[in-house]
Amino acid sequence: MKYNRCGQSGLLLPIVSLGLWHNFAGVDVYENSKEMVLRAFDHGITHFDLANNYGPPPGSAEETFGKILREDLSSYRDQMVITSKAGYLMWPGPYGEWGSRKYLISSCDQSLKRMGLEYVDIFYSHRPDPDTPLEETMMALDQIVRSGKALYAGISNYNPEQSQKAIDILKSLGTPCLVHQPSYSMFNRWVEDGLLNVLEKNGVGSVVFSPLFQGLLTDKYLKGIPENSRAAKSHGFLQTDQITSEKIAKVKALDEIAKERGQKMSQLALSWVLRDKRVTSVIIGASKVSQIDDAVGIVDHLDFKEDHLERIEKILRE
Repeated sequence: MKYNRCGQSGLLLPIVSLGLWHNFAGVDVYENSKEMVLRAFDHGITHFDLANNYGPPPGSAEETFGKILREDLSSYRDQMVITSKAGYLMWPGPYGEWGSRKYLISSCDQSLKRMGLEYVDIFYSHRPDPDTPLEETMMALDQIVRSGKALYAGISNYNPEQSQKAIDILKSLGTPCLVHQPSYSMFNRWVEDGLLNVLEKNGVGSVVFSPLFQGLLTDKYLKGIPENSRAAKSHGFLQTDQITSEKIAKVKALDEIAKERGQKMSQLALSWVLRDKRVTSVIIGASKVSQIDDAVGIVDHLDFKEDHLERIEKILRE
């Protein structure tokens, strides 16, 4: 495993991190979830990304992870970076989502209880709240860090302007913003339009999620939609109408470049995201151990020939 410095902080993160958004919930097979976490750690993936609402049911991914920690990884706590977030709907009523001090602090307390931890390494504001003053949300993150419930503060899904304001507020409070967590992939490049510049200017790291565009940037959909895939599920984030003939044609062309590089399509997509040195780490999801093995295979295939980058850009721009 290779590790990158997160912004201008003292924290190093593995270039590949494991996200527990899907397949680690109460509805999933516990032994499979456990096997994936342990395999990831054995590969040098020390960074595990969660949120209060990951499930279903909400909160169950943290409970699963807490059980794995107790059974197998408790002695390795100081070798792990464990994160959580709050911002999306977690419980009914007026205090169960968004960015109020009440919601963020109570969410952090609940997350620690579910995982059996005294602290998380990073606690994020999961999304900006249009109705709560940004100062209140950032003051809540500052309090969470000062109380010892988190070591670092982060933000997620904030646009460039919101990010700059959040960074400035946290700096004035004395708790610098460590990291931003945005979505980023070959098919979703919004961070290139200002956000990465803001983070670089302020010495803030970036840990990106959905680098495979919910699985579309793999070889999974090149011959149709498999029955057990995310797109086949009615409740999934990747819906069949997103799997267009144009996107499949692009994936097929990109797959040819991947083969030239001695990679799978999924590995090419991960390596490409990490080509930008402003990206600290890429969060992968997984449903089986072999997908984690594939992801860490990018460690020795991170460099790109200029010709490959130009061809990839042409495919993506067409």
